[in-house]
Amino acid sequence: MKIAELISGLAAITFVATISAPAQAYEEGPVTGGGTIEGTIVYRGDVPTTKIIPTKDVEVCGGIREEPLIEVGGDQAVLNAVVYLVDVAKGKAWPEPGKPPELDNIKCRFVPAVQVIPAGSLEVVNGDPVLHNTHGYYGKRTAFNLALPNKGQRIPVELKRAGTVRIDCDAHGWMEGWVYVVDNPYYAITGADGKFSIPDVPPGDYTLVTIHSFTGPIEQPVTVKENQPTSLTIELKK
Repeated sequence: MKIAELISGLAAITFVATISAPAQAYEEGPVTGGGTIEGTIVYRGDVPTTKIIPTKDVEVCGGIREEPLIEVGGDQAVLNAVVYLVDVAKGKAWPEPGKPPELDNIKCRFVPAVQVIPAGSLEVVNGDPVLHNTHGYYGKRTAFNLALPNKGQRIPVELKRAGTVRIDCDAHGWMEGWVYVVDNPYYAITGADGKFSIPDVPPGDYTLVTIHSFTGPIEQPVTVKENQPTSLTIELKK
């Protein structure tokens, strides 16, 4: 079992329990006087690393290296933290659908390493000239398990249930990625500056979940007032 899996398995299970319980289907409708939840995600602790030791396909996967378990930049800003409102029954429309989201295998890394998608289709792609076996899990249950032996190969899968999907590769045991499947459009993922913005939220009281695979989830109440921003600084702690 990988170090990152040991560290974050409980967090993933907790997040699944938080957002995947049966709920009334989300209803799109006009939002009057919507506010914005915005802020910055920070982590002020020590940043541990894990040693990656590729044991095969090193000409594609690269050599031995140390990688951080959480990416922290200037001012302790956290990259790839996910922020999400739970139990939202009605609100703004989903964004116009474009091409299905993708999970690519590039140089034996998942690209993107972290993403948020609406429940539905995900295309799994092999960008490498080596065999990948991309395996997704809801908790301990397999969501999909795909052998991709050919470069350029792509296979669509359906992720119809909200929750955390942890991704690994059965052929390259150090690979790990995360797909957060959501059931409403009120979510964001942080960039290198740690900032997020969730606009057009109907006024009211909500539960906000912030999650990173290293630290696990944080739940907090948040109140959105008509036509006003709600500004937060959220500190992740291990």
